[in-house]
Amino acid sequence: MVPFTHKQSALDVIQSKILSIEVLRKAVAISKFKGGKVVFTNGCFDIVHRGHIDYLAKASDLGATLFVGINSDASVKRLGKSATRPLQDEQTRAMIIASLHFVSGVIIFDEDTPYDLINFIQPNVLVKGADYDANETDKASKKYIVGSDIVKAAGGEVNTIEFLEGFSTTLIEQKIKAS
Repeated sequence: MVPFTHKQSALDVIQSKILSIEVLRKAVAISKFKGGKVVFTNGCFDIVHRGHIDYLAKASDLGATLFVGINSDASVKRLGKSATRPLQDEQTRAMIIASLHFVSGVIIFDEDTPYDLINFIQPNVLVKGADYDANETDKASKKYIVGSDIVKAAGGEVNTIEFLEGFSTTLIEQKIKAS
């Protein structure tokens, strides 16, 4: 006799990767207990494009688990990217990022920066795009990576990843408006 197993639907698997702070705490603890490097990055991820996939895949290669912080709708508005942003709501953006097989978990944050989230997670590796500078220590600089002080103080790594040339949400938005 074969034991009964319940297969989760693909949609359930994706939705289970959008984490509350309590579930995130457990997921990070389990990953660290298993000895794996916890990688963290964040962003708006408004219209996911090839550049995002390239960036996130490379970030995931830096450790065992990749957790992605997604700016809430209110947080995106405060960033002042454009009056029309975000184009997609936070739950949609989180679900799209959670659907990537190499993303271990997604958490939506409402603050202007992910500083508190980074302090909470204490990742082994913090990743941002190469428009930032991993060695910048001036918190007022636009190149400063928020939370890098936390990660470095704990002996972790701060890395930047080059963007894939020609791919950005702003370019896509401009192309749509022009057509």
